[in-house]
Amino acid sequence: MGRAFEYRKARKLKRWGNMAKTFTKIGKDITIAVKTGGVDPSANPRLRVLLQMSKAANMPKETVERAIKKATSKDQADYKEVVYEGYGPFGVAVMVETTTDNPTRTVANIRNYFNKFNGSLGTSGSVDFMFERKCVFKIKQKENLDLEQFELNLIDYGVDEIFVEEGEIVIYADFSAYGTLQKYLEDNGYELLSCEFERIPLDSKELSNEQYEEFEKLLAKFEEDEDVQNVFHNVKN
Repeated sequence: MGRAFEYRKARKLKRWGNMAKTFTKIGKDITIAVKTGGVDPSANPRLRVLLQMSKAANMPKETVERAIKKATSKDQADYKEVVYEGYGPFGVAVMVETTTDNPTRTVANIRNYFNKFNGSLGTSGSVDFMFERKCVFKIKQKENLDLEQFELNLIDYGVDEIFVEEGEIVIYADFSAYGTLQKYLEDNGYELLSCEFERIPLDSKELSNEQYEEFEKLLAKFEEDEDVQNVFHNVKN
């Protein structure tokens, strides 16, 4: 297995274990997708994937409809996707992806979390160079699928790594390959369960158990914040 597999296996952050948080995250993504690409899923690839993700997460239909309605409402403030970079305790590199209707509030909160747990909010580009951005598809495994042949078929689509996780196929590819890879999977009848973007550290930092417990307190604050969509770091533990 390659670096993406090891990274995924090693991550300790409990991303979206809370069902309400999961619905909030997908709902915001749906609102942004509708605003940028329209309400017709057949003409909006990003919305198509999100609707499939909402179904896989057992998201109530009315919650999905509410997210779509928000996007078409004139009174709804625009969500902005803002990425914050900084260092946590013990020099850990951290990237925080947010979706917010109030960047002033969000940046104040993010800065406060960093400061409270012996870290510091950095400027744009201060840690981004330490991560590699990938798109990650999760699809339902077809019966009698030859995984090796499947991987060979996808080489021309920018795919780096494919592996099976809990009976589902996980595909890592270049960030720029998102659109063409989604089209290939849909055109060939694969059921998309999710599609996300991840930032994989190019180098990892080791912490002791005691140091990681301290670092986890910062992660917990980020996870509690409704504006925060994803958090990535370079801790090896």
